[in-house]
Amino acid sequence: MTDKKTFNRWLIVVGALLIQLCLGAIYAWSVFRKPLESALNITSTQASLPFSFVLIFFALATVIGGRLQDRFGPRIVAIIGGILLALGMILASFASSIAMLVIAYGIISGIGIGFAYVCPISAGVKWFPDKRGLITGLAVAGFGAGALIVGPLARAMIDSIGPFATFRYLGVVYLILVLIGALILRNPPAGYRPEGWNPPQPAAGVSIRTDYTAGQMLATVQFWLIWLTYFAGCAAGLMIIGQTSPIAQELGGFSKETAALGVSVLAIFNALGRIFWGRISDSLGRTRALFLMFLINAVAILGYFLIPSLPFIFWIGIALVGSSFGGYLAIYPAVTADFYGTKNSGINYGLVFTAYGVGGLLSNIFAPRIKEITGNYNVAFLITALLCIAAGIVIITVKSPSAKAKPV
Repeated sequence: MTDKKTFNRWLIVVGALLIQLCLGAIYAWSVFRKPLESALNITSTQASLPFSFVLIFFALATVIGGRLQDRFGPRIVAIIGGILLALGMILASFASSIAMLVIAYGIISGIGIGFAYVCPISAGVKWFPDKRGLITGLAVAGFGAGALIVGPLARAMIDSIGPFATFRYLGVVYLILVLIGALILRNPPAGYRPEGWNPPQPAAGVSIRTDYTAGQMLATVQFWLIWLTYFAGCAAGLMIIGQTSPIAQELGGFSKETAALGVSVLAIFNALGRIFWGRISDSLGRTRALFLMFLINAVAILGYFLIPSLPFIFWIGIALVGSSFGGYLAIYPAVTADFYGTKNSGINYGLVFTAYGVGGLLSNIFAPRIKEITGNYNVAFLITALLCIAAGIVIITVKSPSAKAKPV
């Protein structure tokens, strides 16, 4: 079936962007960190806990959300996700302790984000088998751009009404936009393929590629190599994202307003990287593109050592880290679909995506703790850069599961 008798598939991208702009606002967390330290009289490590927990529950919830959307479709699951996101934000506005903030923002909102996040990605790879890298980049570009809008907006709102009221008002806005985007989402009809596109034909004597179940995917070595490299990239990228505003102020000597601008600049490159690297991977190849991105990310993070003496390095660093990290979020869904098919893409990518949550959780506890112990972030920068180098070496060796070994 071609797309002549179906609705315009590019509307899926519109719905995806509306949803992801709201979900991606979590990357603006660093503008909340210092105000919350003062409001709740907590340490920087404690103030990073809600962000760390939102990342891990976001990632874990993609597994459940992926399974549900494979069964019930993307629309209803995205709606549930939007409701949970808004509920957590509104409850966070009444928090009087870090524990309540972790439960409301970190857990409830995190689960909502995970439910909603996987839906446009899964729908996108089904509607666009001919542009898988590009479309996953576009589908998640809004996630990267969320902090671009929310970073300076939240900074201004916090100065005016405080961090807790800011949570409440943002929660209401997120609910409205996610619901609108969710109503656009849908899966293509059975047998759908874009007009003029035919699936690649296997070589003679090679069995036709089939879709893997989650269990079959977990039994392959490739899954674990994909997971480990994704963990390394996310740990590095999310560490920088979660600490962008403090790094700007503490290492670069910038004002809080300039630091908030840094959050927005990183968000711009995060969003652009998703589109750019997604498109590049369609022509260069997924693993080759990832190899380049890991090396760029490692060099950029090592450059953070120079920020105290050369503050302009901060801007180069956030541009390179942001674009590389954005690329991971575009290419790994495409890798998962390439290797394991699209039939079970929701649950399969949800399992791969747990690497994001674990990486974000550990790195955003590790980095501020290193700062408290040593007085700087240098050890954290060195370890995450080395992880990226190792991941680059590993990912370039990963090949698609053998066609003859694929389930039939």
